[in-house]
Amino acid sequence: MPRILVVGDAILQSARIRHLLESKGYQLVRGCRLRDAVASILEDPPDLLIVEKGFDHGREIELINAAQACLHKANIPIFLVAPREELPGLDWELYRVDDIVTPPLHAEELLARIHLAEARIQRVFDNNPLSRLPGNTSILRAIQKIISGRQAFAVCYLDIDNFKPFNDRYGFCRGDEVILTIARIIVNVIQEMARQDSFAGHVGGDDFVFIVREEQAARVCEKIIANFEAVKGMFLSAEDVKAGGFQATSRQGRKMVFPLPSISIAVVLTGERQFEHPGQVALVASQLKSYVKKLDGSNYLIDRRDPQPAAAEFTN
Repeated sequence: MPRILVVGDAILQSARIRHLLESKGYQLVRGCRLRDAVASILEDPPDLLIVEKGFDHGREIELINAAQACLHKANIPIFLVAPREELPGLDWELYRVDDIVTPPLHAEELLARIHLAEARIQRVFDNNPLSRLPGNTSILRAIQKIISGRQAFAVCYLDIDNFKPFNDRYGFCRGDEVILTIARIIVNVIQEMARQDSFAGHVGGDDFVFIVREEQAARVCEKIIANFEAVKGMFLSAEDVKAGGFQATSRQGRKMVFPLPSISIAVVLTGERQFEHPGQVALVASQLKSYVKKLDGSNYLIDRRDPQPAAAEFTN
């Protein structure tokens, strides 16, 4: 049950607000004094904090700071209850809150704001901090949606070949530039060629997932690869481009010559196979990746095997 720490009287004085929030599954915890409210945050952090301006003789900023410093539950959404006429004079560097509620309070509006805050915090936590693309939770949800609907989509797993030695050779900052460039390429190509019902996510590191309709998969993969090949020289020295590779240390600690970075895309089709959960899709993608990454340069591989185990037909 989500817990809301309510600090002040305006919320709890309204029976309608109390009853509506409790009927929707929220537990309201009251903080009457600063010491008690801070103790509640430190010992058993709430899921959301609602604090009134002027609480405990104007010490609400101390409580806001305590909530933001909480290590047990980072980024607790904070609502400030304040009179409308006082808002223009507030210093938002001090009042670092996520939303403002002005009296008179309306139960349905407050509930909607709470739902919005919960959805926003989920997006913030899920988004990849580098690319800002949706992360693992959103990726799993998107895959589950299409397999539950028995829809004919292509789930495409992309990663960068030889990325670790590239980082060792050029440094992590240059590696981040490559990751950001690939993220932009994926998004731009999908927006241009397959915007409807598509999805793009960033698992982490050099791993991405994008989803397009089955009939669009080949053209989208080809365009992504072409765009990457057109710009990857920007991240390489002229010496390495001329040599067609670079020297770096392998995972086993040996000096080796590695090919220039390329991308591999494993494409899993959902129209024919009866997947039940995203893990099954990921397993097929892993099998495809083990093959496509052995090919020279940038490639994509579409799984066209018969759903009943039979001979495999690959496209690259």
